[in-house]
Amino acid sequence: MTRILRWHPPLVLFTLLMLALIPVSLVGLVADDRILAGSPIWFKPFKFAVSLALYTITLAWMYTFTTRLRRLAWTAGTVVAVGLIIEMVVIVVQVVRGTQSHFNSTTPFDGTLFRIMGVTIAIVWVMHALIALALTFTRFEDRVAGLAIRLGLAVGLVGLALGFLMSMPAEGQDLSAGIVGAHSVGVPDGGPQMALTGWSTTGGDLRIPHFVGIHALQAIPLVVLLLRGRATTNLVWGITIGYAGLTALLTWQALRGQPLLRPDLLTALGGLAVATWTVAVVAKSLRETGTPKDVVHA
Repeated sequence: MTRILRWHPPLVLFTLLMLALIPVSLVGLVADDRILAGSPIWFKPFKFAVSLALYTITLAWMYTFTTRLRRLAWTAGTVVAVGLIIEMVVIVVQVVRGTQSHFNSTTPFDGTLFRIMGVTIAIVWVMHALIALALTFTRFEDRVAGLAIRLGLAVGLVGLALGFLMSMPAEGQDLSAGIVGAHSVGVPDGGPQMALTGWSTTGGDLRIPHFVGIHALQAIPLVVLLLRGRATTNLVWGITIGYAGLTALLTWQALRGQPLLRPDLLTALGGLAVATWTVAVVAKSLRETGTPKDVVHA
């Protein structure tokens, strides 16, 4: 545990805070029967705590590979941790108050909190980009792993940016009500939802591509880890293209107001194309790299 703390203490400490918030949120889910926007009120801090814990511990691990611009990457990671603490404090405060944190400008206080969240997440996006820049200039001992980390950061940056789509006024939204922006497309927020995720089952949901895109940070490097010595740079590029294609497809589906599990023919064909591409890339790579000796090191 001490060794992990040395990766990047501010990011690791934030991860530990999120791990502590998870059981608190679970208690809230059991003990607090309030419903907000169609979900148990403590569901949002629970989801955010899980997702952000994965995000920050991954960034902390990636920081350990930096060989250039280390001070820049350290500072950026620290700002990410501080920014996300502010984000989570606002979310928990609004849960305690029984009101929305996102899109809420119903009172001057609520509007101020939402603007603070918008500014901090924009800063986090810039800091993520700076960490990606530092790792772009880093010389990795394992070229394949290095490429997976860089591309995971790049797709994750796009995934983070997709969150800004939710802050735009939704079609037909009554702006005078003080709620500006929405997760759902084509239906109001708070309708029927999927279990565990809370994603809409009757309309599009921009949280889906946002979530998938962000977690490219884990997914793409994980492929290299699972395949060990059989992963190649061509495989990493192929997997990344497939993952980016999936993120783009989910964004397109959500923007058309289409539920995740009820795709139309075009979306289904797009999904089939992404799946076929990914399976073909993996199969070709495994066929060409019969043994781990083919791994290229810098």
